[in-house]
Amino acid sequence: MHIFGAVLLSGTMEPRLFDLDYQLLADTILTIIAVFVLFLALSYFLFNPARKFLRSRQEKIAGELENAKTQEAEAARLKEEYEGKLAGVEKEADQILHEARKKALANENRILEQAKAEAARIMARANAEAELEKKRVADEVKKEMIEVAAAMAARISGACMDEEKQDALLEQTLHEIGESTWLS
Repeated sequence: MHIFGAVLLSGTMEPRLFDLDYQLLADTILTIIAVFVLFLALSYFLFNPARKFLRSRQEKIAGELENAKTQEAEAARLKEEYEGKLAGVEKEADQILHEARKKALANENRILEQAKAEAARIMARANAEAELEKKRVADEVKKEMIEVAAAMAARISGACMDEEKQDALLEQTLHEIGESTWLS
């Protein structure tokens, strides 16, 4: 065997670019199968959970985006509603101010009418009091004139006239003079 081994070593061994033999082929196939099994195992234990995680994350982000869109639409609706209410409030405030002005004018007119009525009552009362005062003064003047006329008549006619004659004479004199003369 020694010869056979030497022959093999010396003559049959040519340097090759790749040392391809059955062992290398078997090792390569086993390595490919091991890599494939490792890939399947990693896919099952590592890639699938990572995919599930990424898918759930994607679904969560999509849900959050949908929720954000929904909230944005709701915010836009609430903003429009708020702006509508704000415009309504401004109209309502204008209407309330208009009503308040109208009530104030009506109240002012009512107060003016009451003041005018009160002034008219005061004027009427003052005129009535003035008329009463005029009559009282006229009666006093009349009494004084009667007394003056009686005193003059008593002096003229003397002590012989009694009270009834004096009153009759006074009345007659007053009718002759006339009330309009001594009242003015």
